[in-house]
Amino acid sequence: MALKLDDKKAIVAEVNEAAGSALAAVLADYRGLNVSEMTELRVKARDSNVYLRVIRNTLARRAMAGTEFECLTEAFTGPSLLALSVEDPGAAARLMKDFAKSHDKLQVRALAIGGELLDPSRLDAVASLPTRDEALAMLMGTMLAPITKLAQTLNAVPSKLVRTLDAVRVQKEEQAA
Repeated sequence: MALKLDDKKAIVAEVNEAAGSALAAVLADYRGLNVSEMTELRVKARDSNVYLRVIRNTLARRAMAGTEFECLTEAFTGPSLLALSVEDPGAAARLMKDFAKSHDKLQVRALAIGGELLDPSRLDAVASLPTRDEALAMLMGTMLAPITKLAQTLNAVPSKLVRTLDAVRVQKEEQAA
């Protein structure tokens, strides 16, 4: 079914807005997936807070113009499934990696983070990026380590003094008995 000009403009505007606020993008070839598999992928994308869209290549090229994902323009060939990470950079890559494990027909074509086009072989590296909460937890752990060590060191001095005094008391009691 042919799209009208207004529909095309709406699609381009929607994808451009999503790409403008996204942190990372994954472009995949979905050829061979049936409707139920695509529905399953869409549900997982919604749960992971990933914007997922099947889009025509010409519309995708126009939508990516002026965003940091303009580097994907060359990769828009064949059937295109665009996944944009909204909250954390690795979400779309994790989604595609996990879904591709059980569905061989899904082929990742390109990745983009921060305006840099990445090879599909880097999917594992991008998928292993920590989420925002994980990154904050690692940062807080790193920041708390010196303070914790200082508290342990300061606590060790009085503890050692008490143990020494107790040992002297026990020794004097043994000598008196």
